[in-house]
Amino acid sequence: MKKRLGLIVFVLFLGVVGWQVYVRLASSGKPDGRPNRSTPIAVEVGSVQNRTLKDLGLFTGSLSPKSQFIVAPKIAGRLEKLNVKIGDPVKKNQLIAELESDEYLQQVDQAKAELEVARANFEETRNAMEIARREFERAKTLRQKKIASESELDAAEAQLSAQEAKHKVAAAQVAQKEAALKAAQVRFSYTQIRVSWEDGDDTRVVGERFVDEGAMLAPNASIVSVLDIRTLTGVIHVIERDYPKVRIGQQATITTDAYPGKVFTGQVARMAPLIKETSRQARVEFEVPNPEGLLKPGMFIRVQIEFSKVENATVVPMSAVVKRNGEQGVFQVDASEMKARFVPLTFGMMNSEFAQVLKPPLEGDVVTLGHHLLEEEAPVILPGRDQNTKKQGDKAGPSDSKRGRP
Repeated sequence: MKKRLGLIVFVLFLGVVGWQVYVRLASSGKPDGRPNRSTPIAVEVGSVQNRTLKDLGLFTGSLSPKSQFIVAPKIAGRLEKLNVKIGDPVKKNQLIAELESDEYLQQVDQAKAELEVARANFEETRNAMEIARREFERAKTLRQKKIASESELDAAEAQLSAQEAKHKVAAAQVAQKEAALKAAQVRFSYTQIRVSWEDGDDTRVVGERFVDEGAMLAPNASIVSVLDIRTLTGVIHVIERDYPKVRIGQQATITTDAYPGKVFTGQVARMAPLIKETSRQARVEFEVPNPEGLLKPGMFIRVQIEFSKVENATVVPMSAVVKRNGEQGVFQVDASEMKARFVPLTFGMMNSEFAQVLKPPLEGDVVTLGHHLLEEEAPVILPGRDQNTKKQGDKAGPSDSKRGRP
């Protein structure tokens, strides 16, 4: 019984305490925690402005050379000379490396000797053909005079045909040996490794060096890489929301940690026609002029692209934008009554600082801090203003007039 009695007393005590708490909350404010409508709320305000508003896209990416290729030999051999180092400028058709060439030079000499033999044989067959032609002409004349027989004429004609055939074979052998000499000379030229390209500037730069002198190289083994860095290619990846805003020819502002405070410019040159399913991003490339050579391939960059711009736009601070009853708008302060009223707005362009107001027309001050406590027609207190000035003035007015009576 004592335990039950104690439990009943404890429950009654908790009920009394809860009732007291409820009464105090009801008397001091509303159950949702918002102050009473009669209690002024301290807020901060910002002014409605007219200014130029820009829709900017901020991205990160990297730089790559506009053109890059690897210099490699077409034949195997020992690298005898390497005439360039990392960072050296190179020009079109410049000799940058040499392979050991004794074997290929010997092949050229052998092909030249075989060509000389073929040419000598060609001269011999040509002389023999001329002699056979004269013999045939003489036999033909004697036959007309009935001095030579028909068989002698036939023999002279057959000899001429045989010499003509030998002459054609000798001419073909000369052409064959000439082709063999050219092939040997081409193989020999492969020991002289030069750089060559078609488009772009006449000068480029060595990016990497992969081997040293004395190394044995296989065909297509990498020797050096050659880069075009007078114009670089910036690469960024754009999400689906920003992809329709990017257009070919747009200007891009580029900054990098290597040169704080220095701004470079580029122009959007290419856009991928697809968005990858794995990342939901599209590749965008832009060309960056680099006449001073300050920027280098592989640098991390920050890119800013101006999508659009509105002149003389009516804007409010982004911190003033709130949502009430499913509508976006701002709380505007009525300075004469010191009350806040919610104004639904239609917004246009937005950035991290400001939001463009399309309609209705708006001017004055809007609440930027404390609007989460506000309701319609809620009284407010502004920093730096004496809220009792008006009330004291209203009270002092009648007493002063009474004092002024005779």
